[in-house]
Amino acid sequence: MMKLKKLASTLTFSAALGLSALAFNAGAALPAGAKAPDFELQGALAGKPITFSLQKALQKGPVVLYFFPAAFSAGCTIEAHDFAEATDDFTKMGATVIGVTAGNTEQVSDFSKLECRDKFAVAADPGAKVAGEYQTQMQMKGKTLSDRTSYVIAPDGNILLSYTDRNPETHIEKTLAAVKQYDAAHPRTH
Repeated sequence: MMKLKKLASTLTFSAALGLSALAFNAGAALPAGAKAPDFELQGALAGKPITFSLQKALQKGPVVLYFFPAAFSAGCTIEAHDFAEATDDFTKMGATVIGVTAGNTEQVSDFSKLECRDKFAVAADPGAKVAGEYQTQMQMKGKTLSDRTSYVIAPDGNILLSYTDRNPETHIEKTLAAVKQYDAAHPRTH
């Protein structure tokens, strides 16, 4: 019975997230060319706790930072599966993928293991503070959540791509293209 109540609650929350017409976006996302705000968040990779630092990740190469509304919601699960499938392609080009959410933050560990398929880290952003710095917050049913926005950030901290779309399936195509373009213009030595 408890599982059914939790499932019903999750489905209700997921359905609410799908009704984008009822959501209020607080402003336009940071544009390409802007400097990406540095941040450090607690999260998980393959179900294990991590601390993600944007500054440290940028030392290795570009970062694909994607904000999503809530762990285990329908669209966010689709997006996580898509990013999991593409993570090896991003890694080959020297890019790090990180998902950040302000919704269902207590579930990021399970989400990283089940939906991100142990491929990339996901971080909790309680209260959508980092999402606010990236100007990608939305209000839904009295809660501040992160809107579905993807960024590609160059190692120098400049935003190469800023893309907001409630459709989770378009984010992979856009971010892969931006990383490929960056990789072609900045050959790495192995």
